[in-house]
Amino acid sequence: MSRLINPESVGKNRTRLSKAIVLAVRELAKQKEVTDEAKDLAAFIALALRTIADGIDESVAAWEKRDYWVKADRFRMEWMWSGQYADKMKVAIFTNDWGTIAMLMPQIAQKFSKVVVSDNHRLGKPWVGAFERMKTEGLL
Repeated sequence: MSRLINPESVGKNRTRLSKAIVLAVRELAKQKEVTDEAKDLAAFIALALRTIADGIDESVAAWEKRDYWVKADRFRMEWMWSGQYADKMKVAIFTNDWGTIAMLMPQIAQKFSKVVVSDNHRLGKPWVGAFERMKTEGLL
């Protein structure tokens, strides 16, 4: 029997979300005032960071099964910031605190400084409608 390969693994999703976050941070930096697109961008970044943070335990499960505790803990520590920043972004969006969001953007961009997004990416604009999705799902 052959191995089953899941094409939608947490690692691939994390990579795709990382690239999308880099694009969203770039677009948000171009915004001059608070528009609906700026709200969508900020909400998307918060949602994507939360998705990354929620997938950490699933990513390290295989290492822990093989007793690679140090590697698993190192990975958790490396990505621990994502959940913290997601919560800060969510609170800032909820309170309409764009000063805090502006302060978080360089910190988030620094965390993703090694992520390369080509000019011919096929990601599109995944942030469209993120603010409404955040409101309707009760995340805001």
